[in-house]
Amino acid sequence: MPASTLEKNTAPTRSGRIPIERVEVSVYQIPTDAPEADGTYAWDSTTLVLVEATAGGQRGVGYTYEDESAALLIKNMLAGIATGKDALDVPGVWAAMVHSIRNIGRPGVSSCAIAAVDAALWDLKAKLLDLPLCLLLGRARDAVPIYGSGGFTTYSDQQLRDQLGGWVRQGIPRVKMKIGTHPDQDPHRVQVARAAIGPDAELYVDANGAYDRKQALAFAQLFTQEGVVWFEEPVSSDDLDGLRLIRDRAPAGMRIAAGEYGYDLWYFERMLAAGAVDVLQADASRCAGITGFLRVAPLVEARSLSLSAHCCPSLHVHPCCAIANLWPIEYFHDHARIEHMLFDGALTPTADGVLRPDLTRPGLGIEFKRADAQKFAV
Repeated sequence: MPASTLEKNTAPTRSGRIPIERVEVSVYQIPTDAPEADGTYAWDSTTLVLVEATAGGQRGVGYTYEDESAALLIKNMLAGIATGKDALDVPGVWAAMVHSIRNIGRPGVSSCAIAAVDAALWDLKAKLLDLPLCLLLGRARDAVPIYGSGGFTTYSDQQLRDQLGGWVRQGIPRVKMKIGTHPDQDPHRVQVARAAIGPDAELYVDANGAYDRKQALAFAQLFTQEGVVWFEEPVSSDDLDGLRLIRDRAPAGMRIAAGEYGYDLWYFERMLAAGAVDVLQADASRCAGITGFLRVAPLVEARSLSLSAHCCPSLHVHPCCAIANLWPIEYFHDHARIEHMLFDGALTPTADGVLRPDLTRPGLGIEFKRADAQKFAV
């Protein structure tokens, strides 16, 4: 049943509770608009696992980009845990879901499945209260700066120029490209990117862990000549000593970033304790949702570092408005394209390179375009 046909009845029961009535899940596989690859992986489609949670005449939506096995876990376990619980008690439902997957394992599919349900519940709660989620959470800022992200290693020089240069012409003052598939080509590709974006825009590179330590150190010196200010995963994120080495020896002004593969708080704590990064990344579609994402922020702030959100721009804008030590977040080509295709209300960057939440729309500000998505249904 479309959200628009739900009865508007947000009154709590006499106990003050609004029981969650249903949690439904569906899966969609969307082809890329061109072959895509980074330093360690290649893909031609992206899978979106969508959750819809209903209570009090409102429907909340959440999602993760994950294998369809996450949907099975949601259907067989997490939906039953959430159903009947108080829609206003999102942290309590989150804790129950995390407890339930103890014997399955927290990293990977489990945390992504929880993430989709958790996001739907935050969206639902804010809709029940008729508030944009950023106002429910409390704002530290009214807009979120972004960087355009793409520049896949499958792109020709011209595709690289068109995409990165296009973002800068739109007003996004920082862009990121992928490197590492063919290391011998990376210096040339970085030069092409710099020429396309001009001397003033910030240039980020992301190796996705493709280099070893010595390669990464050598490339850091080369890339600084082209004004690269962000080097993401120069070595594997599992190599905390290697990340710390690169961070210590990288040229002044070049920040080392990692963290997108974090699924729980202890992962992020280990990375921070190792002094491995200048900017920590977290992904609310992986780290057990908006609840998990917001728990990472105090760890970063306590070390006077910054937090950046990985991918999923429509999922991250509202919680990132609530974060004090925020670095520009990732406006990832693949996900931004999908979110505009499948969600009404997906945000477009403004001329000053930010995403600004629409305060006229409650919750995350998005509604699922079911008819448009049907052709991608799994």
